Amino acid sequence: MDLDKRIARLEALEAIRLLKHRYLNACDLKDVDTIRDCFASGPIVIDYEAVGRFDDRDSFVALYQALACHPRVRDSHHGANPEIELLAADHARGRWALSYFNLDAETGATRRLGVMYDDEYRCIDGAWKIVATRSRILAAVGA
Repeated sequence: MDLDKRIARLEALEAIRLLKHRYLNACDLKDVDTIRDCFASGPIVIDYEAVGRFDDRDSFVALYQALACHPRVRDSHHGANPEIELLAADHARGRWALSYFNLDAETGATRRLGVMYDDEYRCIDGAWKIVATRSRILAAVGA
């Protein structure tokens, strides 16, 4: 692989890492515009088990906003152990481990989850976007 291709590959992998981190941080900050922007527009797949399955970003963001955007809801998302595979210059898939902590600040109830994400990404108009994401809960503690 020549140097230009190697650099392009590394830049794509880093852009995907930054995309996933931007998404997780936006979830913690309740930044719905940034959450929406992390996903491609049009038909996509968001399958978050008990939370639901969505075919477009707006229906997911609407539910997220209704459930999570309240002062009492405090979340912490920590994505780690990325395994990102570049399938083409504009197509990739990745697997991430997520450590999730949730606090209801009014009741003190807490919940901790260990989750595995399987994602698919596309570079659209020069920006990487999530086009499919599925999560599986591997472990759960709390209410």
